[in-house]
Amino acid sequence: MSQSVDRALTLLAGLAEGPKTLDDLAGAVGVHKSTVLRLLRTLESHRFVQRDGVRYYRLGTALFDLANRSLEDRDVRRSVEPALRELNSLTGHTVHLASYEDGEVVYIDKYESRHQVRMYSRIGKRAPLHCTAVAKILVGALPLTRRQEIAATLQYPKLTDNTITTAEGYLAELVRVAERGYAIDNAEHEDFIHCIAAPIRGARGEVLAAMSLSVPQVLLDLDGLLGLVPDLLRAAEKASVECGYHR
Repeated sequence: MSQSVDRALTLLAGLAEGPKTLDDLAGAVGVHKSTVLRLLRTLESHRFVQRDGVRYYRLGTALFDLANRSLEDRDVRRSVEPALRELNSLTGHTVHLASYEDGEVVYIDKYESRHQVRMYSRIGKRAPLHCTAVAKILVGALPLTRRQEIAATLQYPKLTDNTITTAEGYLAELVRVAERGYAIDNAEHEDFIHCIAAPIRGARGEVLAAMSLSVPQVLLDLDGLLGLVPDLLRAAEKASVECGYHR
């Protein structure tokens, strides 16, 4: 085990008991105060530790943020699992669950297609914001000013002939997503895969995650995929109810 990591974790465990002075922490770790001070400065720069007055240190906001996000993800995954599994069983196609975290859309669950042609996505992989259906759902749920900020900063790499390549086009697409209640990736990310996605809502109506159906074009054309929208929306509604949502 890394000695520095071990000491840093010991400091955090000590601070979990309440604010501590530099002397307190040096005694807990068993090293000189200068060593502890270097560790504290690093932890402070990442918001894992913060000053409490002149002499004391306490846990920082980053720890609470990480803990809350982890718990939310696990709660969402556990709550919506029956709906995801049911949709996968009904259609036979790949079902994804994705969430928005710190400017990125991340796949947090996946149910594999039962067909021989499969997607090579994986849990933990980031989804491009401008050309995936789950990202359109999640970014589209953000306040207008935040959507505009994101649209202005994206690079818009052209991955297929159908990829959106401008901020104006992207913002217009997010408006269409909001109007129809689901998103489409018409072979925009990969030219042989298309996808539809819908929002999963929480008790206040907020969008917690997005669920999607991804299908190779050789198995189903776009009209066939759109024919599965009612199944997707029913599954998203069921998942939302499990997360406390009521119309």
